[in-house]
Amino acid sequence: MLAPTIAAIVLGLLIGSFLNVVIYRIPVMMQRESDNYVANELGKELPHTDRFNLMVPRSRCPHCGHQITALENIPLISWLFLRGKCSACKAPIPLRYPAIELFTGLLSGLLVWTFGSGWMGLATLLFAWLLVAMTFIDYDTQMLPDDLTYPLLWAGLLLNINGMFVPLQEAVIGAAAGYLALWAVYWLFKLATGKEGMGYGDFKLLAALGAWLGWKMLPSIILLSSVVGAVVGIGLIVVARRGRDKPIPFGPYLAAAGMIALLYGGPILRYTQNLLV
Repeated sequence: MLAPTIAAIVLGLLIGSFLNVVIYRIPVMMQRESDNYVANELGKELPHTDRFNLMVPRSRCPHCGHQITALENIPLISWLFLRGKCSACKAPIPLRYPAIELFTGLLSGLLVWTFGSGWMGLATLLFAWLLVAMTFIDYDTQMLPDDLTYPLLWAGLLLNINGMFVPLQEAVIGAAAGYLALWAVYWLFKLATGKEGMGYGDFKLLAALGAWLGWKMLPSIILLSSVVGAVVGIGLIVVARRGRDKPIPFGPYLAAAGMIALLYGGPILRYTQNLLV
């Protein structure tokens, strides 16, 4: 298993570099599409007519516009070689970029080590990569794009047609129950306070997790994400003096709980069942 694990780490580093592009560009693409739609409805000239997607234009330094070369885009190595600075203007390159690459690489290696390099192992890589992208997009923008949540949802259902992770019946019920559970919480909170406690993207993400892991894991995922979210939220308020009215995205905690459930679902279910007996 050592060779496949090392290969998964290398692949994960490369995917992590691409995920940095996804994390930055998808919200921009959504905003541009929204701007063009509004302008079209008002009969005005479209504000965005140039091509902008995950492939073009090529990545550039946000400070000076220097186009990133292939040698400057090698995961981790380029950042270290450049000492974390743009080769043209010497502006600092955020540590977050190599951190996402490293995290994605190590997580990919862990999944292949745990699930093997067969179809199940490859499926878990897709699961993890989509969750990483959604985690940072939600952290930055408080949005969970349909372009990521829906593919995760449908992939979970398709992979479980033959029960790769759970029986198909559990996956279908998990998708429906996951959506409805947070939908109900959303409306109860809104009726009680008049405020929106979470976004619809959270419903879709939990539905996707239910499609992958089945309805039996949903209580554990909700509990884990709520506990972690509460601890982090209180910490931000107390330590970082973050305002109580400032929204805290729930997606990253759902994603973390989903990953924990994927890796340790069996022990978690047994522990939960023992508590109920």
